[in-house]
Amino acid sequence: MKAVICRSPGELVFEDRPEPDAPPPGWALVAVSHVGICGTDYHIFEGKHPFLAYPRIMGHEVSGTVLTAGAGVALEAGTPVIVNPYIACGHCVACRQGKPNCCVRIEVLGVHRDGAMCGKILVPADNLYPANGLSLAEAAAVEFLAIGAHAVRRSGAVAGSRALVIGAGPIGLGAAIFASIAGLEVTLLDMSAERLDFAASLGFGALNGSDAPAAELVRNATGGDGFETVFDATGNTQSVQSAFAHVAHGGALVLVSVVKDDITFSDPEFHKREMSVIGSRNALRADFEHVAASIRSGAVPLDKLVTHRTTLENTPRDLARWAHEKSGLIKAVIEIGA
Repeated sequence: MKAVICRSPGELVFEDRPEPDAPPPGWALVAVSHVGICGTDYHIFEGKHPFLAYPRIMGHEVSGTVLTAGAGVALEAGTPVIVNPYIACGHCVACRQGKPNCCVRIEVLGVHRDGAMCGKILVPADNLYPANGLSLAEAAAVEFLAIGAHAVRRSGAVAGSRALVIGAGPIGLGAAIFASIAGLEVTLLDMSAERLDFAASLGFGALNGSDAPAAELVRNATGGDGFETVFDATGNTQSVQSAFAHVAHGGALVLVSVVKDDITFSDPEFHKREMSVIGSRNALRADFEHVAASIRSGAVPLDKLVTHRTTLENTPRDLARWAHEKSGLIKAVIEIGA
């Protein structure tokens, strides 16, 4: 089968790879249809991912069709599916608590093991969710939106309260969309006027961090109160540390992005506000199902979010270009199968 392999940082190739083996019990062989390109994929290409061994087939935002299934799998051949790329051990302390999204031994497709920028992949059947009326193009968008949906659910935010999403990239926009679906009043903060214009076109408030210090913008936008819930989706250490000051007394800061550095904050300010700091990692089946239902209902503007498309053969050229040419780019999708 054909596949796109990142052999080393900056080196993408389109070449033949062996077909996967027949699926073992509990697994299924899936024909890949569509794959979203994520910030993680760009980081792998650029050599910025800290826990990755090359060469690697990338791709974890996936839809496809079941080809064959191993023993004990109820899914029938021909079933269109959404792929949950977080493969959990099923036995660790997190899995025993129903939190496979933060499994101690988690393996993410396209990161810890080869992903879906290829023709076929083997996936545990428990990680395959019937698309149930979604097109395969729509189904490939569920995973990246589920990250934001999970963060909103983790926040415990109350409908009618105010939320600030820092970072207007795909993950931040997903958090904003699902915060709005949850009934929150949503504002995005970013340094890019282009991305903020896009956010405004979706009906969100916008604060441009290039116009004034973020703390001043937040004060002015909230009458000095701060936001009841703040989501940081920047992956920037300074942004995360600054975000503590944007949270209202009694509010919560949800860390959606991950940074490699230690985070420091003022303990007196933290205690004075009695604020909560919440980590949000990956997503659960309930989040995937919530996203799929929201797409079906028309609550998610996918036609606006997916801005770029390519083929598997052209992915080495296009992914390398999009890693640097960000203007107009929100979400790119590789169209592989039917």
